[in-house]
Amino acid sequence: MKPDETDAVKGRQYYRTVFLSDIHLGYKHCQAEFLLDFLRQVRCERLYLIGDVIDMWAMKHRFHWPRHHHAVLKRLIKIAAKQAKVIYIPGNHDEIARNLVGDTILNIEIHREYVHTTVTGRRFLLCHGDEFENAIRHTKLNRILGDIGYDLLLWLNQLGNGWRRLWGKPYWSAATYLKNRVDKARQTIDKYEETAAISARERGFDGVICGHIHQPEIRMIEGILYCNDGDWTESCTALVEDENGWLELLHWSNARQSLRTDQNMEDGAPPIRALPQTQG
Repeated sequence: MKPDETDAVKGRQYYRTVFLSDIHLGYKHCQAEFLLDFLRQVRCERLYLIGDVIDMWAMKHRFHWPRHHHAVLKRLIKIAAKQAKVIYIPGNHDEIARNLVGDTILNIEIHREYVHTTVTGRRFLLCHGDEFENAIRHTKLNRILGDIGYDLLLWLNQLGNGWRRLWGKPYWSAATYLKNRVDKARQTIDKYEETAAISARERGFDGVICGHIHQPEIRMIEGILYCNDGDWTESCTALVEDENGWLELLHWSNARQSLRTDQNMEDGAPPIRALPQTQG
């Protein structure tokens, strides 16, 4: 859907493409309110849902489906029906949907992986990223992400951000801060990113866009543009492509304030952008 006067009046931001992953609806630490706000303020021609949209693992242990989670799901269905082409690539937490690959349900196409071509002609491999799991298996990061300590960290993160809101401070991810400052964790993330980039290069792509490790990033790795759109339990980030082919990471807890007030972001991470290089 191209931008129109209605979008301008309502203050909606238009992007050619939006990439989301690791939403984890049904998980108690899903930041559904932030995502709902994002979906209401953004319009696009194409929306990619790159895995772990509904957290089946979490719901097996405890059914958790508050109204904001239901509202996000309804919004995604509405976008597919009236606003944009929606492509869904299931992840490991919603891998049951991989049995539906090739089907279209409620106007949402389900694929195991997908190829996205930017407006400037760059070809990106889209996949959830658990395909590269061997790069982080049995490592410190894997233990951080998999044990009860991670769940506790997210609980403390929510508690701390409740206080930050009271003082007018933007959202801050303690989990992301930790992963970037624990040396072995950072090394493991680097290894994962390199594995993804190498896989894309071997298959003849210009870049790769994935999720899975909850670590938003855009960077060049040996000539391949690696993009991770982050998550909606820790960082509240989305990857977007504008009309000129720019790829940018939006930290929505900060970016929404920028869109509403046109002021500099306080205490938050700035957008990360990648040049819209033309192929050929």
